[in-house]
Amino acid sequence: MSTLPSDLEIARAARIRPIEEIAAAAGINPDALEQYGRYKGKIDPTRLDAPPPAGKVVLVSAMSPTPAGEGKSTTTVGLADSLARAGHKVMIALREPSLGPVLGMKGGATGGGYSQVLPMDEINLHFTGDFHAITSANNALMALVDNHIYQGNTLNIDPRRMTFKRVLDMNDRALREIVIGLGGPSQGVPRQDGFDITVASEIMAVFCLATDITDLRERLGRITFGYTYDRTPVTVADLGVQGALTLLLKEAIKPNLVQTIAGTPALVHGGPFANIAHGCNSLIATQTARRLADIVVTEAGFGADLGAEKFMDIKARIGGLAPSAVVVVATVRALKMQGGVAKARLTQPDLAALEAGVVNLQRHIHNVEKFGVTPVVAINRFSSDSAEELDWLLAWCAAEGVPAAVADVWGRGGGGDGGDELAALVAGAVAGPNSFRHLYSLGLSVEDKIRTIVQEIYGADGVDFSVPALKRLADIERNGWSSLPVCMAKTQYSFTDDASRLGAPKGFTIHVRDLLPKTGAGFIVALTGAVMTMPGLPAVPAALRMDVDADGNPVGLT
Repeated sequence: MSTLPSDLEIARAARIRPIEEIAAAAGINPDALEQYGRYKGKIDPTRLDAPPPAGKVVLVSAMSPTPAGEGKSTTTVGLADSLARAGHKVMIALREPSLGPVLGMKGGATGGGYSQVLPMDEINLHFTGDFHAITSANNALMALVDNHIYQGNTLNIDPRRMTFKRVLDMNDRALREIVIGLGGPSQGVPRQDGFDITVASEIMAVFCLATDITDLRERLGRITFGYTYDRTPVTVADLGVQGALTLLLKEAIKPNLVQTIAGTPALVHGGPFANIAHGCNSLIATQTARRLADIVVTEAGFGADLGAEKFMDIKARIGGLAPSAVVVVATVRALKMQGGVAKARLTQPDLAALEAGVVNLQRHIHNVEKFGVTPVVAINRFSSDSAEELDWLLAWCAAEGVPAAVADVWGRGGGGDGGDELAALVAGAVAGPNSFRHLYSLGLSVEDKIRTIVQEIYGADGVDFSVPALKRLADIERNGWSSLPVCMAKTQYSFTDDASRLGAPKGFTIHVRDLLPKTGAGFIVALTGAVMTMPGLPAVPAALRMDVDADGNPVGLT
């Protein structure tokens, strides 16, 4: 019995072109390209000989994720390749992978099979060092804050009311809660502290929402990292270090250029998680891609209840852009799991489970429609899918009035014909009418914004605020932050805040345990349920299968 090659084997066998060739084909003038080796580069948008952003945006989202896998990045890459194959001028805009999930449970984030961005091993690991720069800027801020307190604390910062943490691009539960400054007077001022993962850092969010380096500096200055003893917010600008933080990020802020197996140019830049942050690649990369291509295919993390909602209500609002089409990725396997089938039995045909689980996809479709955009369903094909199951799902989509196509881009690639039908549907949606709108007005109170999201998008009956969250609401109102949009931090596995409740539950309440004003990024994070801003590793981390061979080539990377 023959076995299919792994993603890494496919990537290593692919013909990869010098990055200057990819840049030239994309219309990037040599002055704007800064090479990082032969196959990676950074683009300086200020040096581009290109018009203002005008390309249309295709947002790729998905049903609620399951351990069965949905393949959103794979579909994103395959769709873009297929659109390019059909003659469209296309560019991809993706997030950078975090080392936490690469070494943990999720694996890499560069697509899969014959729909990948390359070089996959370098992108999945240290890439061009952007995450290290963001980590350094975050931790430099906290070193400067604690030094200020130690050196006399002229800003009157209350160490008990710090709202900013140190970060690490790793899943390390042991660092969630720590005590620093121990060892005597010369070691600093003792206080309780902790670590978030880098992708949850507000500096990551600022990095991804800034429009240029000047805006980056201004947003960094607006970050609130704590409060004084009389409960007045203290910002980076009060400390006077926004210039130093910008200096640490001045190279990282330039978008990274790579390519797909089929040679489609891709900008991979920034990487906030969608369950604990806003889940979209950098606005600078998206707008740069819109200057260079007629169609920009981008994605937002996890299901449409998280990443897509945040794209619409946060990124699109700040960037002044609107998606011309939204693709919702689904798989037969994941829908059967939503219908109650165990992962070990997903290869067995089961129309009853498929019918039971399709309600999850249905809610995501209806949610996209609430933003005034007609969704297109991409059925990401797995080899175990039966023809009967695929036909049933296509018929269900037709009955719902939703365009849908089977995409076999993992096995046949978007550069082949695996995504041609999906690309045709998306191209039609892009060319069609668009009545994009945000879900809520910024004039609503923070409480009402949260209630709108949990009722309209999650399907909840209402929201319950803890006592600390109610106190935060009063602080937000008092400090004049009520006009900011909301970024929900919620489990990705369910519409509820309980990861075990699959499908499309009804009759539940979302529990908000705390609210975190992110005044630099420009949104309020609502922490729900048990969601963590520093994940932990699983019992069997992906790192256990990773290695290098005698020639230094990676082994076991997915």
